[in-house]
Amino acid sequence: MLAAFSIAPVTSDPSGSVTEAVARAVKVVRDSGLPNETTSMFTTVEGEWDEVMDVVRRAVDAVAEVSPRVSLVLKADIRPGRTGQLTAKVERVEEALRELD
Repeated sequence: MLAAFSIAPVTSDPSGSVTEAVARAVKVVRDSGLPNETTSMFTTVEGEWDEVMDVVRRAVDAVAEVSPRVSLVLKADIRPGRTGQLTAKVERVEEALRELD
Protein backbone atom coordinates (compact mmCIF):
# COMPACT_ATOMS: atom_id res chain seq x y z
CA MET A 1 0.00 0.00 0.00
CA LEU A 2 0.90 3.63 -0.43
CA ALA A 3 -0.12 6.08 2.27
CA ALA A 4 0.21 9.81 1.77
CA PHE A 5 -0.20 11.75 4.96
CA SER A 6 0.26 15.11 6.54
CA ILE A 7 0.76 15.52 10.27
CA ALA A 8 0.91 18.87 11.99
CA PRO A 9 0.53 20.25 15.48
CA VAL A 10 -2.67 22.18 15.95
CA THR A 11 -0.82 24.57 18.24
CA SER A 12 2.44 26.08 17.09
CA ASP A 13 5.06 28.55 18.10
CA PRO A 14 4.17 32.28 17.87
CA SER A 15 5.56 32.53 14.32
CA GLY A 16 3.08 29.92 13.10
CA SER A 17 5.86 27.57 12.00
CA VAL A 18 5.29 23.83 12.26
CA THR A 19 8.72 22.90 10.86
CA GLU A 20 10.20 21.36 14.02
CA ALA A 21 7.15 19.20 14.71
CA VAL A 22 6.89 18.06 11.08
CA ALA A 23 10.60 17.21 11.08
CA ARG A 24 9.97 14.89 14.03
CA ALA A 25 7.32 13.03 12.01
CA VAL A 26 9.48 12.82 8.89
CA LYS A 27 12.38 11.44 10.94
CA VAL A 28 10.15 8.59 12.14
CA VAL A 29 9.25 7.78 8.53
CA ARG A 30 12.84 7.90 7.30
CA ASP A 31 14.10 5.83 10.22
CA SER A 32 11.46 3.16 9.43
CA GLY A 33 13.41 1.90 6.43
CA LEU A 34 10.25 1.84 4.29
CA PRO A 35 10.35 3.51 0.87
CA ASN A 36 9.19 7.09 1.33
CA GLU A 37 9.09 10.54 -0.19
CA THR A 38 8.45 13.91 1.40
CA THR A 39 7.07 16.85 -0.56
CA SER A 40 5.96 20.30 0.54
CA MET A 41 2.52 19.05 1.56
CA PHE A 42 2.65 15.29 2.22
CA THR A 43 4.89 12.38 3.07
CA THR A 44 4.21 9.14 1.21
CA VAL A 45 5.32 5.78 2.54
CA GLU A 46 5.05 2.34 0.94
CA GLY A 47 4.73 -1.03 2.62
CA GLU A 48 2.32 -3.55 4.04
CA TRP A 49 -0.77 -2.30 5.90
CA ASP A 50 0.45 -3.02 9.43
CA GLU A 51 3.92 -1.58 8.94
CA VAL A 52 2.66 1.58 7.22
CA MET A 53 -0.02 2.21 9.86
CA ASP A 54 2.57 1.65 12.58
CA VAL A 55 4.82 4.30 11.02
CA VAL A 56 1.92 6.75 10.74
CA ARG A 57 0.98 6.14 14.39
CA ARG A 58 4.57 6.64 15.55
CA ALA A 59 4.86 9.83 13.48
CA VAL A 60 1.70 11.18 15.10
CA ASP A 61 3.12 10.27 18.51
CA ALA A 62 6.33 12.17 17.69
CA VAL A 63 4.36 15.33 16.93
CA ALA A 64 2.20 14.80 20.02
CA GLU A 65 5.37 15.06 22.11
CA VAL A 66 5.49 18.79 21.25
CA SER A 67 1.79 19.57 20.85
CA PRO A 68 -1.24 18.62 22.93
CA ARG A 69 -3.32 18.36 19.74
CA VAL A 70 -2.34 16.86 16.37
CA SER A 71 -3.95 17.03 12.92
CA LEU A 72 -3.63 14.04 10.58
CA VAL A 73 -4.71 13.87 6.92
CA LEU A 74 -4.31 10.41 5.37
CA LYS A 75 -4.93 9.05 1.88
CA ALA A 76 -4.16 5.44 1.02
CA ASP A 77 -3.89 3.37 -2.16
CA ILE A 78 -4.37 -0.24 -1.13
CA ARG A 79 -3.41 -2.61 -3.94
CA PRO A 80 -2.26 -6.02 -2.71
CA GLY A 81 0.56 -7.67 -4.59
CA ARG A 82 2.07 -4.46 -5.93
CA THR A 83 5.40 -3.05 -4.81
CA GLY A 84 7.57 -0.22 -6.06
CA GLN A 85 4.55 1.96 -6.72
CA LEU A 86 6.06 4.98 -5.00
CA THR A 87 8.06 5.58 -8.17
CA ALA A 88 6.28 3.38 -10.73
CA LYS A 89 3.07 5.41 -10.63
CA VAL A 90 4.98 8.60 -11.39
CA GLU A 91 6.97 6.89 -14.15
CA ARG A 92 3.72 5.78 -15.85
CA VAL A 93 2.39 9.34 -15.85
CA GLU A 94 5.69 10.68 -17.18
CA GLU A 95 5.58 8.11 -20.01
CA ALA A 96 2.01 9.13 -20.84
CA LEU A 97 3.10 12.78 -20.96
CA ARG A 98 5.92 11.95 -23.38
CA GLU A 99 3.42 10.18 -25.62
CA LEU A 100 1.26 13.32 -25.68
CA ASP A 101 4.12 15.38 -27.19
